[in-house]
Amino acid sequence: MLECSINGDMFAWVILPLLIFFARICDVSLGTLRVIFIAKGFRNIAPFIGFFEVIIWLLAIGQVMQNIGNVASYIAYGGGFAAGTYIGMRVEERLSLGNVIIRIITIHDAAGLADALRDRNFGVTIMDATGASGPVKVILTISRREDMPEVVRLIREFQPNAFYTVEEIKSVREGVFPKKRGTLPLNWRDPLGFFRKGK
Repeated sequence: MLECSINGDMFAWVILPLLIFFARICDVSLGTLRVIFIAKGFRNIAPFIGFFEVIIWLLAIGQVMQNIGNVASYIAYGGGFAAGTYIGMRVEERLSLGNVIIRIITIHDAAGLADALRDRNFGVTIMDATGASGPVKVILTISRREDMPEVVRLIREFQPNAFYTVEEIKSVREGVFPKKRGTLPLNWRDPLGFFRKGK
């Protein structure tokens, strides 16, 4: 009888809260990705993600309601929500989905940077403009998010003192982009980047 009580307590206060915690991580991570996919224009995959998200949520909330007097279940539910939000954002960051527009403003000759970008098959638009201290060059380029570090590296190499901004864009119809890499941008051995050097 005592053994049954101990096993029951173990399930109620340890195993069940852990199951709820991991279920919430899964459904909230999926929910975060679903919202991000919709915002970035990946609308075909969002309904499939939503289906699994709500099924997992129903299982988790069902267990909480069945064990309404169990405080550990509430803590696990809230903790799973917080952890799932974080993990969803990290996974999306590692997936490098979507496109960005990079706007570079410099007072120096922009030909070297523009040529370097074009050599790597980035589309480049250059405009003359007037800044607070006089004439400037404005360089616009749109790149896939996975290619953004390469653009930033070139900016720092050719125009280290340039002012630049990076903005998310929902979609592009046509443009000049480097060929896609042969591998997925997500590292499946370390999808969240916890073990990257320099962390």
